Amino acid sequence: MARERRVFSEEFKREAVKLVGQPGASKAAIARDLGIGANLLGRWCRDANVDAEVAVGREKVSAQEYERMRRELAKVKTERDILKKALYSGPRI
Repeated sequence: MARERRVFSEEFKREAVKLVGQPGASKAAIARDLGIGANLLGRWCRDANVDAEVAVGREKVSAQEYERMRRELAKVKTERDILKKALYSGPRI
């Protein structure tokens, strides 16, 4: 026998997504407390564009800022490697 599909109000979805944005909150725990699936809560968050933020340490930064930092780190690593090569392959006295 098939389960009847539950329908949630937009207000309920918005409040659930707000809970995900709180510090120390996990989607799995919130979903369990609300009696819904973690995948469903994840979909609501994606729909609300909450997942455009990436947790970095204890702070949340936008996906754009995360990408900028990732590119900058790659550039700095490349520069470091170039300097390291120049230092160790230079003339020895």
